[in-house]
Amino acid sequence: MLEVIGLVKKYDKQNAVNDISFSLQGGEVVGLLGPNGAGKSTTMKCIVGLLRKTAGEVYIGGHDHLSVEAKRFFSYIPETPSVYDLLTVQEHMQFIAQAYGLSDWKTRATALFEYYDLHDKKDKLGRDLSKGMRQKVSICCALLPDPQLLFFDEPMIGLDPKAIRNTKKIFKDLKDQGKTILVSTHLIDSVESIADRIMIMKDGSIVGNDTLEKLKLQMVEAGYSLEDLFLELTKDE
Repeated sequence: MLEVIGLVKKYDKQNAVNDISFSLQGGEVVGLLGPNGAGKSTTMKCIVGLLRKTAGEVYIGGHDHLSVEAKRFFSYIPETPSVYDLLTVQEHMQFIAQAYGLSDWKTRATALFEYYDLHDKKDKLGRDLSKGMRQKVSICCALLPDPQLLFFDEPMIGLDPKAIRNTKKIFKDLKDQGKTILVSTHLIDSVESIADRIMIMKDGSIVGNDTLEKLKLQMVEAGYSLEDLFLELTKDE
């Protein structure tokens, strides 16, 4: 579903992403962990085409990541939610529906509004929404076209406890439907219960990449928790 080969992103002479390669299979939930500044968001933005990569290749559903065919496969939820100031919540959903050519979208939109307690906010303008509400609208817009691949960049920041619980449930439901999810976060407990595999980034490189089962086995043998392993792999030399 996603293949990243030798991805490099440079700012001047500094490598923000340092020649990384990985792939995601269908139905897989992968947590991309790392401290602030590790390169997680830069990696994700290069994959979805918001940043121009310096080198490397990225394929989504077998298509080049910048092609229209690839863009039909995925949705992206950014770390800082961006909404249109003068569109209502309902109009955001209508805009996405028209952009993706969706016909029967209102029933799905209503269900998402109910799930994220947005039903009574559907006529509110984007400029009047709190950060948490903007995040919920961003997630609903991403889920509306029913994509095969979803990129979540720090999705839990700004959400209330109920919305966090519901988002984790959505991750599980999406996985059961065979969808692929890449979740970038520095909050370990937000992915430990849902991820099949963990990738740990440090200084633009992937320093750990394995299934959660194997990582847990290593941790038990070494007497580590996932938090201990994360801190060990990302510590300064």
